[in-house]
Amino acid sequence: MKKTFSLTHPKIALARRVEAVKHEIKKYQTRERKKALPADTDFWDFDCKFGSNADDARVIHVAEINKEIDQLVAAEQDSFYLEVLAIGRQRQKLASLSQPGDDDDDLDVSGE
Repeated sequence: MKKTFSLTHPKIALARRVEAVKHEIKKYQTRERKKALPADTDFWDFDCKFGSNADDARVIHVAEINKEIDQLVAAEQDSFYLEVLAIGRQRQKLASLSQPGDDDDDLDVSGE
């Protein structure tokens, strides 16, 4: 999704328009997550860019979209550009919790 959203409407209040935009973005993410995953991927991730227009859009995390929209409304801007692209990703293995040389003698994993 690459779209410039307008927050102004002659008949719809600003708060309702903001909620409608957030809902449209969430609906897009849900729809993309339901698609079949490509081979060698575990989950859908999203690459996001946010800005006042496409030229000055900066990379943000998908969880920051609503915060960015709220900040934009607080600054009284009437439109913004959002790019959300679904990317299949593979989960990374976590590093071992205990590193070689650590003293793990005091850990009791038996629950006693």
